[in-house]
Formats: sequence, structure tokens, C-alpha cells
Amino acid sequence: MAKNSLTDLLAQKAALDKKIADMQRAHRSDAINKVKAMMAEFGLTVEDIAGAPAGPTASARPAGAVPPAGRASAATAASPADVAKRRKLSANAGKKVAPKYRNPATGDTWTGRGLKPKWLVAALGAGRSLSEFAL
Repeated sequence: MAKNSLTDLLAQKAALDKKIADMQRAHRSDAINKVKAMMAEFGLTVEDIAGAPAGPTASARPAGAVPPAGRASAATAASPADVAKRRKLSANAGKKVAPKYRNPATGDTWTGRGLKPKWLVAALGAGRSLSEFAL
């Protein structure tokens, strides 16, 4: 068995990289074609896909079908003003919140959102009250 030289190995690697890229493009193209076919079959638009809640939409249900319990029908859907208000509120998501509680011993803080930090859980377990740590 002959040893492969570095240039042979690099050439093989380049050929494999090209085959991998070609295969990825083919798989992506197949996936896109399947999605387009399903969109056409169910009468979906890009907007339905991008902003749709999980589950069937009014446009995806057969004519005369009753919407699932707990879901609004097309007639009772949120108004554009409600949608705009929700979008505005979600624009504040992820922004920093001022701390509401501080551990005087270490200076650690907690905003009051999410799980309580270990230092606060331990202190509350030892009989201290939450108001003792309020800022």
C-alpha cells in the first residue's frame, strides 16, 4: 500500500469538501421544494409561516371546520391595534431591569424575576424575610 503524500491528501480533502457542499445544496433544495409544495397544498403564505402560532390556522383548515377549543376564529382574531401593542411590548423583552433585592453581605442583587438566587433561597430558609433584602 503506497503512502499518500500531503498534496494527495489535500486534493482528496478538497474533493470531499466539494462533494459535501454539493450534497448540502441538494438537501437544502429538496427541503425548500417540499416546503413550497406543502405551502401550496395547505394554502399557506410566508406570513402564515413566519408569525403563525403552533397548530392549524384558519387558512389551513378545510372549509366549515371548527377551530380547536381555546383558539380564536378568524372572526374574533385580534385587531391590528392589539397586534401592534403586543409587538411594542415584546420590543422591551430582554432589556435590563433594575435590581429590587440586594445581599448586604456580598452585594449580589436580584431583579425579582426568574428563579430566586441561591443566596436568597438560603436566607429565606434560615427564617429571614424578603423585605429585609429590598432596595
